[in-house]
Amino acid sequence: MTPKPAESVIEEIHRTRQEISDRFDGDIVAIAEDAATRQAASERPVWIAETPRKSLNQSGG
Repeated sequence: MTPKPAESVIEEIHRTRQEISDRFDGDIVAIAEDAATRQAASERPVWIAETPRKSLNQSGG
């Protein structure tokens, strides 16, 4: 199996994004709701980052 050139992978990503956008007439809320519904139905675990317990800024700001 030969690896895909980076350009064709990027083109595929753009094509897929356009297909999804077309399916929902560009409605980002509908796209997000559909993604959430499909994710919940998959019952696959979702990684959630821990919130930092302390400020990353040493000055506290």
